[in-house]
Amino acid sequence: MSNEEDDRDGCEYLASVPGLEIIEYDPNSLTLNDHQLSAELFMPPFRGSHRPLDLIGQLPNLRMVQLLSAGVDEWRPRVPSNVTVASARGAHARPVAEWVLSAILTQLRRWPALVRFQDDHVWAHRRFDADTLAGKRVLIVGAGSIGMAVARMLSAFDAVATLVASSARDGVHGPDELSDLVAGHAIVVIVTPLTELTVGLVDAKFLAAMDDGALLVNAGRGQVVDTDALVAELEIGRLRAALDVTDPEPLPAEHRLWACTGAIVSPHSARTVPGTNRLCYEVAARQIDTFLSGGTPSNIAYR
Repeated sequence: MSNEEDDRDGCEYLASVPGLEIIEYDPNSLTLNDHQLSAELFMPPFRGSHRPLDLIGQLPNLRMVQLLSAGVDEWRPRVPSNVTVASARGAHARPVAEWVLSAILTQLRRWPALVRFQDDHVWAHRRFDADTLAGKRVLIVGAGSIGMAVARMLSAFDAVATLVASSARDGVHGPDELSDLVAGHAIVVIVTPLTELTVGLVDAKFLAAMDDGALLVNAGRGQVVDTDALVAELEIGRLRAALDVTDPEPLPAEHRLWACTGAIVSPHSARTVPGTNRLCYEVAARQIDTFLSGGTPSNIAYR
């Protein structure tokens, strides 16, 4: 495991796994000692998990990569096919769902405009149009643990969620129905994983199908949304957005998206609240325990 402070919380969970020896490493270094090279399991750090990607090729005995992230898109293509990759799916549901709800309410209640009025020392009574979440129809693209948590939270505000996933199931629509579902929803929430099928999913055609004044919320991956197409809609004021992820990322200082007053952008930090790393390690420890016991981790990621 990483030797960084954020990962110290994981020690108590990993130490409880029978037969597991914890070997620390520096995720900023490409050099491993003999003891580290003997590792059969590898865990990237909680923050900046992509940093030690190049270490994978140095581990001849590698059997499993256990991620602390919900997404696996950066790692699965780089890990040999005979090595198990598992995510920390489930650990991020509550923190990310909280961000989604806060982003929706921030936009509906016009907090960005209010803060700008405050900066100008303006008492803006009746100078802005707030809206309510009650009764809104919300399309959630991605019905995993995060999407389901968002749907549950929305119900407390009397909003109505429509869920879409990679395959249909009871109460969840399949991907072939998505294009017919976009219109009629005041809010579209993107929490789908990044795959070959979801890259560019929210393109100009998708955005054009959204209702005038609708809000796009992306807490999944930046590459799911066509940024240029979104900026075009934001610049004419037809849509609004709340983005925790962007493409490119980090967003360059000169990018047009920064100037779109109808958008709020957070720096890929939806999960970053106290306690999330402990939740991630708790899930990871269970996945590793299952793997070492000869079972199949529930969060295994297939090619």
